[in-house]
Amino acid sequence: MRPMQHSSKLANVRYELRGPILAAAKKMEAEGHRILRMNLGDTAPFGLEAPESIVTDMIHHLRGAQGYSDSKGIFSARTAISQYYQTKGLMQIGVEDLFVGNGVSELISMTLQAFLENGDEVLIPAPDYPLWTASVTLTGGVPVHYMCQEDNEWWPDMADVAAKITPATRAIVVINPNNPTGAVYPRHILEQFVELARNHDLVIFADEIYEKILYDGRTHIHMASMADDVCMLTFSGLSKAYRMPGYRAGWVALTGPRSAMADFREALELIASLRLCSNVPAQHAIQTSLGGYQSINDLTKPGGRLHEQRDRASNLLNSLPGVSCVPAAGAMYLFVKLDPLMYPITSDEQFVIDLLQDQKILVSHGTAFHWPTTDHFRFVILPSVDDIEEAVRRISVFLAVYRRKYSVKV
Repeated sequence: MRPMQHSSKLANVRYELRGPILAAAKKMEAEGHRILRMNLGDTAPFGLEAPESIVTDMIHHLRGAQGYSDSKGIFSARTAISQYYQTKGLMQIGVEDLFVGNGVSELISMTLQAFLENGDEVLIPAPDYPLWTASVTLTGGVPVHYMCQEDNEWWPDMADVAAKITPATRAIVVINPNNPTGAVYPRHILEQFVELARNHDLVIFADEIYEKILYDGRTHIHMASMADDVCMLTFSGLSKAYRMPGYRAGWVALTGPRSAMADFREALELIASLRLCSNVPAQHAIQTSLGGYQSINDLTKPGGRLHEQRDRASNLLNSLPGVSCVPAAGAMYLFVKLDPLMYPITSDEQFVIDLLQDQKILVSHGTAFHWPTTDHFRFVILPSVDDIEEAVRRISVFLAVYRRKYSVKV
């Protein structure tokens, strides 16, 4: 029998957050080791559960959620999302401008399938959430990474963004708040993105899944509120702020000139119909989530669990020799830098594997997020303060051995 080989479309597709390193960690756990997991942004394993009222409401609707829904999503959910955006000043987002999906991840794939031709270029931040790069590649597009600046709060280098626009560029991805850096972009940065999109006739894909996870008085600005004349797709959902990633409830809102987006809307409706509908029980959680008490604010304010874990993690990591990180302004991550003179790492993937095997702690290597150098790793702040302290202690022990191994003076 002829071997069943994978599609050539996967040749350059990577999603290393769930790749060989995670497989190695699972193998070690199967052998009886306890691994400190500081690698994935899944709230459930760390006791950050969905609000009880949301779970109860979803259970209440379960018997009536056995059939297919409208391919765009149930009406009550889309109405709640529309009303939420209207309270933010986005009066143009109506029920028919919304598509509900199995999390933002599915909607990223669907919208790119509906939009891209082979060879179309999409500008994506570096570092990025790697699903964006993988999805662009899988749909025949070409990901082009623009740089974010660590010495400027991880905000995008707008000159680099502009320099990378070519005749083949079709869209710009803006992840705000950002994964993996935790950056929250100010108005003047967003205005520059809008102006570039306007001048070069580009579409903006605004990934705003962390919009409610903000620290130290930061304010999130919806990009769609800044321009009615630019075609824009805004992605958000329940997985992060409402701690329900496994329920798979996300949405995308379409804004911009209707005449310019008419063909794309038809294409997206076709693709939504082909997958019939998204998870119906979870759609019933949307109205209660957006209209109820916003418990995420208790977690992110001073004294709140996420705020305290963010502070403790960044303070401890910054205290280590040759280690630095910009405290997150939003989201759930720190993108940590290792001084390349003190830690001459040639493969950050191997560095993470060695750390895992030696100290039983799992982090994500920076090049997995398309960062061009091997001197960063992502550290998740979801575990408890006790686990964060233990994780940093183990990293400290490992780095001390690493410095001695390479005869580096501190």
